[in-house]
Amino acid sequence: MDNNDIMRRIRYTFDFSDSKMVALFGLTGHEVTREQVSDWLKKDDDPAYKECSDTELAIFLNGLIIEKRGKKDGPQPEPEKRLTNNIIFKKLKIALNFSAEDVLELMTLAEFAMSKHELSAFFRKPGHKHYRECKDQILRNFLRGMLLKYRPKS
Repeated sequence: MDNNDIMRRIRYTFDFSDSKMVALFGLTGHEVTREQVSDWLKKDDDPAYKECSDTELAIFLNGLIIEKRGKKDGPQPEPEKRLTNNIIFKKLKIALNFSAEDVLELMTLAEFAMSKHELSAFFRKPGHKHYRECKDQILRNFLRGMLLKYRPKS
């Protein structure tokens, strides 16, 4: 999945305004303009469309974590320079304070069956023997489940 699409889906799911999106970036100490956010949220075929980098999406997701869970003590985590679906999935799980059961419930809402063991493989360290790469289909279904939970009328 591309970063802009992920950002658009999260924005729609939680009905964030442009100013709220700017504020989420601000929570991490990174300033962005309303125009930047607007360009990231445009459709791919729009001439004003700008690609959202991995670092920018990581900053946004870190801001979402702070918004939903509060700022942690000590130094704040540095945004990743390279994001994978596994990292994005993990950041969303943390932001929403979800247990494995909560994630599986969302996957069921999206009509995607998955076991607890399959799910835990996505959150392991890449070198672990049971680590599994999170494919686009998994992340897409998780985002769809979020939408169905937080905006059921959509």
